[in-house]
Formats: sequence, C-alpha cells, structure tokens
Amino acid sequence: MEACATSHFWARELAKFGHTVKLMPPAYVKPYVKRGKNDATDAEAICEAVSRPNIVCPVKSADQQAVLMLHRTRALLIRQQTMLANAFRAHLAEFGIVVAQGIRHVRALIEKVSRRGYH
Repeated sequence: MEACATSHFWARELAKFGHTVKLMPPAYVKPYVKRGKNDATDAEAICEAVSRPNIVCPVKSADQQAVLMLHRTRALLIRQQTMLANAFRAHLAEFGIVVAQGIRHVRALIEKVSRRGYH
C-alpha cells in the first residue's frame, strides 16, 4: 500500500488477519505514475514500485503514531503562535509601536500597548 494518513492503521488491521503488509512512501511511488492521478494509475504504480527492493517503510504502532501526532500538533501550535506574534507586531507597527522581533518580545509589546491606553 502507498503510505498515507490511514495506511498504518489499515496495515495493522490487515496484519491481524495474517496478511503481510508492505507500505511504500508516496515519494517512491510517484515516479512510477505514468499519467494522470487516479486509483487505477496509482495501483499500477504501486505494483511497479513494490517490485523494487528496499522501497518499503515499516508499519508504525499506535503508540508511535500517537507520539508523532503530538509532535505535529506542537509544531502547528508553535507555527500559529509565531504567525500571530508577527501579525500583532505588524499591526501595531502601523501605529508606531515597535519592539524587537522574536516571541520573547511580545510581552514588551503588550506592555507598550497597555501603557498607551489602547485597550
């Protein structure tokens, strides 16, 4: 199977029935797709790619997926926090309220706004 969002779950489910499941990263399958993307061409590409040695990735356990989910969620929150801080700085710079870049300077920006009575 081509590795995707639910492939590790389905690989574990199929393994319970005694099947040997091989997962392939999408980047390894893509070069074998000859024409437009649809289920039939994907299946053909997977069949071609699976014949190559050392192209499979291991099936992740539910615990491994949970840890990866936490890391991805944390990365998303940090990215959103940075976006919000940058937007806040940019909006207040239009009023001449400026502080140094970086998340550690947001508190100073909030204090400057509070002192000027913009709240």
